[in-house]
Amino acid sequence: MPLSPTATRELLGRLGHTPKHFLGQNFLVDGNIVRKSLELAQVRPGDTVVEIGPGLGTLTTALLEAGATVWAVEKDPVLAAHLRATLVPAFPAHFHLLEGDAVEHPLAELPAAVAAAGFKIVANLPYAISSPWMEAVLGGPLPERMVLMLQLEAAERYAASPGTKSIGAISIFLQSAYELAPGHRVAGACFHPRPDVDSCLLHLVRRPQPFVFTPQARTLIRACFQQRRKQIGALVRNRLPDQGRGWLAELAAAGGSAQTRPEAVPFAVWQRLPASQAPA
Repeated sequence: MPLSPTATRELLGRLGHTPKHFLGQNFLVDGNIVRKSLELAQVRPGDTVVEIGPGLGTLTTALLEAGATVWAVEKDPVLAAHLRATLVPAFPAHFHLLEGDAVEHPLAELPAAVAAAGFKIVANLPYAISSPWMEAVLGGPLPERMVLMLQLEAAERYAASPGTKSIGAISIFLQSAYELAPGHRVAGACFHPRPDVDSCLLHLVRRPQPFVFTPQARTLIRACFQQRRKQIGALVRNRLPDQGRGWLAELAAAGGSAQTRPEAVPFAVWQRLPASQAPA
């Protein structure tokens, strides 16, 4: 069970640790949300799970007690030391902790052979790193399922559809590889300290044939969204002078035109950018 807000404050006091806003340190204090995370991720004995920012180890402990092997990355040295002193001795064969930056180590140094056998990600993601971390994960190998605690704004951006103001390059990259499954909204009262905004458990299931964009295509799509008020025809012709005309013809066949804004281009058309697909 998670620590209560009072017990969380007491433990942080014993550790001499003040939650760091820039690291997104809001500690989960609601057991129902912990259980919901494991339920959505369909965690079973023998599963391999990557966790980002385990903090005080609330979610980590639940994953380990459910029979999973956890590979975790924690940036805060005080919290990493706490986890090494508590969870490593308790679960020596099943808890692997890396002290480092999750953007640089998006899968917590999960061995390639272990990843190839299948794994999941269950994590409470700091807002500041959520998009760069997600882009790193989408470079592969791809987890079969992800359950991510995110600020509601970030979850809405990831789940955005073409034609909406929230859509961005990350929406295209993510939804080309993953289907959105029912998630769960989470109130600020479920955390200590309490954040000013609500959060959401975003539930993602890998598509049977996930589409992974090449680095070149990602760079082009990001550049288009950096000038999202411009028409797609001008943006693409400037960047694909030889191949842009054919791609614009595909956009027209899908109901768009050279005057379409980047936010209105369907995912399937983005996937047909020249040299856009990398092996999944």
